[in-house]
Amino acid sequence: MNVFVTGGTGYIGRALIELLVAHGHDVIALVRAESKDKVPLGATPITGDALDAATFADSLPRDATLVHLVGTPHPNPSKAREFERVDLASIKASVEAARRAGVAQLVYVSVAQPAPVMRAYIAARAAGEAAIADAGLTATVLRPWYVIGPGHRWPILLKPFYWMLEQLPVTRDGARRLGVVTLEQMVAALAVAVEQPPRKGTIRIVDVSGIRATCN
Repeated sequence: MNVFVTGGTGYIGRALIELLVAHGHDVIALVRAESKDKVPLGATPITGDALDAATFADSLPRDATLVHLVGTPHPNPSKAREFERVDLASIKASVEAARRAGVAQLVYVSVAQPAPVMRAYIAARAAGEAAIADAGLTATVLRPWYVIGPGHRWPILLKPFYWMLEQLPVTRDGARRLGVVTLEQMVAALAVAVEQPPRKGTIRIVDVSGIRATCN
């Protein structure tokens, strides 16, 4: 398959590209000029601006799956302006590029919702989901809460707390919806989304339990 990845040199992007290449897919990675050497071997880097569809829409194969992974690193409530400037602007650019190119599917990493914290981040990601729906694209939307991996391990300390909340009927649904997933689970779920697209014209939502299930 042809797969076009934005954010391919990031925390999730590099691991995903390595897996997709190992699966035999033709991968194109959108990068800034100074980041071309960070693209994993086997993928083809092209330079462009993830915030401007005009810089990469013509590079999208018509039958490709576009995987959108651009976002503010280490999001926290103090980065509300970045969520608007980067997270929301970049998914809107990917939606426009996907619409112009007529891609087969757009895969978007959103965030678990609703949640009592990170309101600005959730609002930006929800607006991204709305943009996909408004464009009428075939899409898979994954909704993790936190992805544990290298440099992102502090939530491991909360696992006993999550386990306790999952045992109580009043908090069980929220604890499961806002549970953590591993980088391995996240990358596996993204690969499944690429290789097993939903029915044409529909949007498939994959929550935390669905992400975890890909590695069971």
